Amino acid sequence: MRYVRIVAVAWALQLKLRSRSAFDGILGVLYPLFFATTVFLMYRGVGASGPALLSAAVGASIMGVWSSTSTTAASSLQQERRQGTLELLVAAPSPFPLLILPMTLSMATVGAYSLVATLLWGRFVFGIEIAVRHPMAFVAACLATVAAVGVLGFLVAVSSVRYRTAWALGTALEFPVWLLCGFLVPLSLLPGWTRPVSWLLAPTWGIEAVRAAAVGGNPLPGIAACLGLAVVYGIAGILLARRLLHSARANATLALS
Repeated sequence: MRYVRIVAVAWALQLKLRSRSAFDGILGVLYPLFFATTVFLMYRGVGASGPALLSAAVGASIMGVWSSTSTTAASSLQQERRQGTLELLVAAPSPFPLLILPMTLSMATVGAYSLVATLLWGRFVFGIEIAVRHPMAFVAACLATVAAVGVLGFLVAVSSVRYRTAWALGTALEFPVWLLCGFLVPLSLLPGWTRPVSWLLAPTWGIEAVRAAAVGGNPLPGIAACLGLAVVYGIAGILLARRLLHSARANATLALS
C-alpha cells in the first residue's frame, strides 16, 4: 500500500504540474481536434459512413493519447536533468521507478482528454453517430488503454535516459505506433512481418477492445491482453531502470556532464 500511495500522490502532483503548462495545454487542446478533423475528412473523402466512421473516431481518439505521451515521456528524464532534479529523484528514499511511472501516467491521463474531445468533435461538427453498444465495457477499455500507454511511456522514458536528444526518439516513435497499432489503417493491410510487432504493442489490443465495445463485440480479450502487456512493460522498465542506475553510479555518469 505504501508503493500504491507513492504512485497515487506523485501522479496527482504531476497532473497538477502538467495542467498548468501553457505549452502542453495548448497542444493538448489543439492536437486532438487537428487529428480528428484530418481523419474524418479523409474517411469522408473515400465515402466511409456508419461503423467505419465510428471506428475512425475511436482510432483518432487513441492517437491523441499516444501523441500526448510519446515525445514528452522520452524527454521527461532529460528535462529533469536540465532542471537539476534527476540526481534528487535518484537519491530519494522512494524507489526511482515509482517516481518516474507517475510522470508518464499523468501524460497519458492528460491525453485522455482527446478521447472525449474527439468523439464530441465528430458528433457535433461532423455529425457522426456515436452509438456505443457496451458503455461500461467501453469505459473500461479506454481506461485500460490509457494506463497501458502510460506504462509504455515509462519504458520509453527509462530506455532513452542516456540520449541527449531523447525527444527526437519519442517523436520518431509517434507515427510508427499509429500504423503498427492499427489506429487508422487495419492491420490486415500492413505487411505480414509487422504482425508480431503489432501484437507486442499494448495499444493494439487496447484499440481493438475499445472498438469491440463500441460496435458490439467482445472487448474482454483485448482488455486482458492490453493490461497483461502493461504489466510486462512495467517489469521491464523497473529492471532496466535498476540496471541503468547501477551503471550510472558505478561510472559517475548520471548527469552526463
